[in-house]
Amino acid sequence: MKKVSPKPDLPGDPAPILNFPVVGIGASAGGLAAFEAFFSGMPTDSDPGMAFVLVQHLDPNHKSILCELIQHYTRMQVHEVYDGIVVQSNSVYIIPPTHDMAFLNGALHLIEPVEPRGLRLPIDFFFRSLAQDQREKAIGIVLAGTGSDGMLGMRAIKGEGGMFMAQKPESTEFDSMPLSCIKTGLVDYVLSPIEMPAQLIAYASQAYNKPTGTQIVQEIMAEGPMKKIFILLRAKTGHDFSLYKPSSIQRRIERRMAVHQIDSIENYVKYLQQAPDETDALFRDILIGVTNFFRDPEAFKVLEEVAIPIIFENKVLGSEIRVWSAGCSTGEEAYSIAILLFERMQSLKQNYAIQVFATDIDSRAIATARAGVYPASIADDISPERLARFFTPENDGGSYRIHKSIRDLMVFSEQDLIKDPPFSRLDLISCRNLMIYLSADLQRMLIPIFHYALKPDGILFLGISEGIGEANSLFAAIDRKSRMYQCKEDLSILYKTIGRTNLSLKDIPRQIGASLPLSSKKTSLREMAEQAILREITPMAALVNDRGDLLYLHGRAGMFLEPSPGESGINNILKMAREGLRSGLTTSLRKSVASKEPTSCTGLHIKTHDGTLRVDVTVHPVPDGPLASSTTPLYLIILKNVPIPEGPPEMLNTLAKGAGSHENQILAMQAELRAKENEIESSHSELERSNEEFKSFNEELQSVNEELQSTNEELETSKEEMQSINEELATVNAELQSKVLDFARVNDDINNLIAGTGIASVFVNHQLSILRFTPAAAKIINLIPSDVGRAVNHIVSNLIGYNELAQDIQDVIDTLVSRDKEVQATTGGWYSMRIQPYRTLDNVIEGAVISFIDITEIVNAREQLQMLNQHLRLAVVVRDSYDAITVQDMNGKIMAWNPAAVRIYGWSEAEALGMNATGRIPAQHRKHAAADLVSLSKAEILTPSITQRLAKDGKLVDISLISTALINEAGATYAIATTERVVSNK
Repeated sequence: MKKVSPKPDLPGDPAPILNFPVVGIGASAGGLAAFEAFFSGMPTDSDPGMAFVLVQHLDPNHKSILCELIQHYTRMQVHEVYDGIVVQSNSVYIIPPTHDMAFLNGALHLIEPVEPRGLRLPIDFFFRSLAQDQREKAIGIVLAGTGSDGMLGMRAIKGEGGMFMAQKPESTEFDSMPLSCIKTGLVDYVLSPIEMPAQLIAYASQAYNKPTGTQIVQEIMAEGPMKKIFILLRAKTGHDFSLYKPSSIQRRIERRMAVHQIDSIENYVKYLQQAPDETDALFRDILIGVTNFFRDPEAFKVLEEVAIPIIFENKVLGSEIRVWSAGCSTGEEAYSIAILLFERMQSLKQNYAIQVFATDIDSRAIATARAGVYPASIADDISPERLARFFTPENDGGSYRIHKSIRDLMVFSEQDLIKDPPFSRLDLISCRNLMIYLSADLQRMLIPIFHYALKPDGILFLGISEGIGEANSLFAAIDRKSRMYQCKEDLSILYKTIGRTNLSLKDIPRQIGASLPLSSKKTSLREMAEQAILREITPMAALVNDRGDLLYLHGRAGMFLEPSPGESGINNILKMAREGLRSGLTTSLRKSVASKEPTSCTGLHIKTHDGTLRVDVTVHPVPDGPLASSTTPLYLIILKNVPIPEGPPEMLNTLAKGAGSHENQILAMQAELRAKENEIESSHSELERSNEEFKSFNEELQSVNEELQSTNEELETSKEEMQSINEELATVNAELQSKVLDFARVNDDINNLIAGTGIASVFVNHQLSILRFTPAAAKIINLIPSDVGRAVNHIVSNLIGYNELAQDIQDVIDTLVSRDKEVQATTGGWYSMRIQPYRTLDNVIEGAVISFIDITEIVNAREQLQMLNQHLRLAVVVRDSYDAITVQDMNGKIMAWNPAAVRIYGWSEAEALGMNATGRIPAQHRKHAAADLVSLSKAEILTPSITQRLAKDGKLVDISLISTALINEAGATYAIATTERVVSNK
């Protein structure tokens, strides 16, 4: 998008921080009437003390009249926004056509969209920026409109602690936008536009004109009322919020009190008891999550390019990849991870069983995630390529549905992260922007749970503002900036079991032993340490990790080490080193850790009860072993007792005897000073390196405690493992039950649809066995329910003269070309029979479908049409004949009279049809005519004869007469047709 250049007269100073609420109002179709009603309800004698920003879907080719319209209904100043305008209180700002608008540092900025027409969602765009800039002082209102623009922006405003209103659907003709917000259950007020201003001003007075400092905090967070609120929440929802951050709970309660105009926490507790629906509303407010697809693009880029390749790196073809998205909310981030996994699998051109478990305690959010339907504004967060590949537009044009290939990877379920067992054997856990709402104690409980649930080398993906605290022994950082960590073995459990001799790793709990190579699982730490010691041939050595924690100790160490005072936990060689040894030992270990090379420090003097010892220290990195890996390197520390030389150097003699001349003492002190300076210089370098490292994860260091050990011990038991498996099975079972119900509902709909259409259909497989049929088909092919599974050619059909049904079906399956025929049933009905291949959604042929459509009326109509066509052709002959053609019944009544008869005899057709043929016969010919009538009645054939007939004017006309009997289907004569030609007198 292209930024619009600011006006030249704009002030150059930064925009001030606003101390008043800003109300964003969005509307689409029908918005003008809603805006009029809204500002008509504003007070006329006072200012509201807030700013209003109007965002409407406008035609880019027409000038907006909204400014002039609104100015008629308000005393406030109305402005059309220009780029960079600073927002002032008691003012109205209106978006111009052809622009999107964002809120930044108290000012409005215009952005030209790439496409001026088409699907644009300026309301969502503005609401999001308003929430980010003004946080709890952001207020959103959605008025009349079509589509779902504004719904995602509403979530952003609510997530920052703001308030939201929606227009009452009954008060507008276009209710799609308000309804899409109301259905989320997050709207605070549902009112008609004219009712909104009064409620808005009352809310602002309660929410923003409150005591400052610690007074309101102490009032809200009073221990007694808060405990009662937690009890009411737990009784209604089953979830305990007492371990959430007090500040998070406080903001939500303050907002709910402002919504209901309640001025004290005690009164709010009473209101919760009296209004059960408010408990649900508070529950949803506490859980409101601001999420979107590929949130924090830089972090997701690291996930895509670094973490996911690690997951696939050592996977065997066809193996399972298990992911847990904890606190998934409405599912956007869970689907984002599934898309990245699917893309990686496609790029490798290999198949893996990917399973993404997505959980949350909010049932409404889980229902949204399961449906997989999201508003069109997700196009702002997803690349066009991914949008086209993994989403399908819905028929309404305002939403997208996740593609089936991604939805099939997901399992959604309700789960309480605090009290429900976790999943297990996971390759990746994503828990982003959830722990920031939890207390420090609860965060410290969750990190070991995540470590337990992950496989060795599994990956933990946290939010930008979250970290692992002091759990550095459990996780190694992959990318600290994006909060990506890799699980490593929990050595604290190993430290407690290392004292057992000949202990093999197969006896160590799964959390440690499962990640070791099979070839090393029978090698104990004692054996590994002794082998390394034997190579060095030293009387005293220690095996430690990079922090100096003791894993194994060889030889008598009392002269070098002594236990440190305080609680006994994991023994650390640096803390246990005697005076004189600690600084040199610490420096050597840190140098070896940094360089991965052996280091040494000689001539250290240790003070003991018996005097002074001289010691040489050597640190060797251990190159291999069951616990030596990239995440947990081990080091062998060798301590050698070196005799103090008895030679002539004065300095050494002086040190040994503890006395000497003044000069010797100076020399000794200078030597000691140089040694201290070297130690200080080394410590200073190490301190600088440590400071640089601490800067990168300073946010993670929240407190220091050792409660992780007890939590990990609880998670070691097989009971917890079984609980995890049972929980997983219950989750999968719930998902399957949901799908079964959906399939049953769809099946019922299809059965009712087919039965309602009246179309007879028969489904057969490749073996021509009947799979199912509709009720209408039973009458045509003589089917009963027990015929399911029988071959078609074993069924006696009710079709006349058609015995090729089985062969025709086989031909269609073989050639995949549909076949149409007309067949007649024994009942007399006619049917259009179509045989076509049965195709699955994956375009696989599974058999054939035979459908019959009743065309009896069509066939009858066709036959009648043919008969009418024949009659029409005869009628044309009669009409255009030169001879007079007449038809009379057996009583002589004239039934037909053609134009030639009119011309010859003078009577019109209407006149003739009312006459009797006897009236046209002269008296002298009537006897002969009567005899001819008798002969014709017997179907006898008469030869042509010359006779006379009377004309209308009384003249006799000489004619040649041919008489023919007309015989019906029963063989009886029902009429006589005559052909009369005038005979010339010449």
